[in-house]
Amino acid sequence: MEKYYITTAIAYTSGKPHIGNTYEIVLADAIARFKRLLGYDVYFQTGTDEHGEKIEIKAKEAGVTPKEFVDEKAAEIKRIWDIMNTSYDKFVRTTNQNHIKVVQNIFKKMYEQGDIYKGEYKGLYCTPCESFWTESQLVDGKCPDCGRLVEKKSEEAYFFKLSKYQTQLEEYIESHPDFIKPESRKNEMINNFIKPGLQDLCVSRSSFKWGIPVDFDENHIVYVWLDALNNYITNIGYDVFEQTEEFKKLWPADLHLIGKDIIRFHTIYWPCFLMSLNLPLPKQVFGHPWLIMSNGKMSKSKGNVVYADDLVNEFGVDAVRYYFLHEIPYSSDGVFSRDLLIEKINSDLVNILGNLVNRTVSMAFKYFDGKIIYKNICEEIDKNLIDSVDALYDKVTKKMDSLFIGEAIEEIFDVLRKCNKYIDDTAPWTLAKDENSKDRLNTVLYNLIDAIRVCSIFLGPFLPDTSLKIFKQLNTSKTTINDIKSGYLEKDLILSEPQHLFNRIEVK
Repeated sequence: MEKYYITTAIAYTSGKPHIGNTYEIVLADAIARFKRLLGYDVYFQTGTDEHGEKIEIKAKEAGVTPKEFVDEKAAEIKRIWDIMNTSYDKFVRTTNQNHIKVVQNIFKKMYEQGDIYKGEYKGLYCTPCESFWTESQLVDGKCPDCGRLVEKKSEEAYFFKLSKYQTQLEEYIESHPDFIKPESRKNEMINNFIKPGLQDLCVSRSSFKWGIPVDFDENHIVYVWLDALNNYITNIGYDVFEQTEEFKKLWPADLHLIGKDIIRFHTIYWPCFLMSLNLPLPKQVFGHPWLIMSNGKMSKSKGNVVYADDLVNEFGVDAVRYYFLHEIPYSSDGVFSRDLLIEKINSDLVNILGNLVNRTVSMAFKYFDGKIIYKNICEEIDKNLIDSVDALYDKVTKKMDSLFIGEAIEEIFDVLRKCNKYIDDTAPWTLAKDENSKDRLNTVLYNLIDAIRVCSIFLGPFLPDTSLKIFKQLNTSKTTINDIKSGYLEKDLILSEPQHLFNRIEVK
């Protein structure tokens, strides 16, 4: 069985994650579930990034130790990930003792081989982003990532020789066209950061204490990115002295799924760290767009922050998942508004999906007491529907392989729309009035139930609870990808009682 190792960025434990942060874990979950559906041996890792000056400051303000602070925040992040019904295999934390030990070993190895050296850092520092910037990188004199004020800082620090790996990195990106996606992010990295020349990277700090100690220099802690990025290997059995069988099986990662704001760290710093360790690079880094509000990026100062658990409590988990996965484009930012969420629930989930399943199962009970038998009758109109169902596997797989998640869902909903049209065109209520049309009526309902079954298999990665509810009504055992490839559902089927999948939301 072929392995598939997917990661999200690890969430920073400075506060409760909003829907923009939550979008990433849902996106990764859909990809992981789809790969499992196809038969891959999936390992899906997420977790929390728990060190840094910002945490130290916030813990002090809260009157607790940094460890107490991150314990509480990590538990809250995990709670939200679980509310969103995400199927991660491991939730990692950078305060884990094994991670700390291995990061110390990595730092020492890089130092001993001359890739890390001691110097002095003078620069413009953004505390919230934990990033140093040069004057030319600032936007209107402020941090280019978050727009906040920066401050001049000078301190003794260890540096990683990014410049040493510049040519090797350029050659790698050139020879692996799918390494950075989307294409626009790749061009941004090459033209804005790599071509102008890589500056050596500050990888330790001495002005605060909350971090992994450099074990051969007690004045220093390992700086954020050398700590955080290594979570992708420390938690699957890597150490500089030995690698476990799990590590040899899983590495390199097949996909790092991250926000576009941290793509620089994952496509420049991380590959150079791996080159220093003589490890293969991840197969792909996808910098997904942001989920923003209709009045711009979410921020507490604007008062426009929305949390996923609040939405789930009101609308249900699958409705929120559907919005995240269907409405956020491949490479441009998606906009969230409550009105649009309600509109999508009513138009897509209620009208197209819910209505189709309910009316089909209800007709099966009304006309045949829920028992549907295959009659081997096929007219041209049936063939058109069956062909569109048969084409779904290739269409959805192609979209998912390219990470066009919203378009993959749209392929499924296109077939669901065709099912609704098929009902209108075949008019089962008219067939039911004619005793001689009973077999024809049976055929129409059988074709609909099979189409719903196939669509439900493909909906599983996106709307897992809804998919299970549909299978419960269809009462079929043929719910795997192999059951699609091998043909139809059972020749005779006794359905379970119909139930509503989604309730219409009345707009006040």
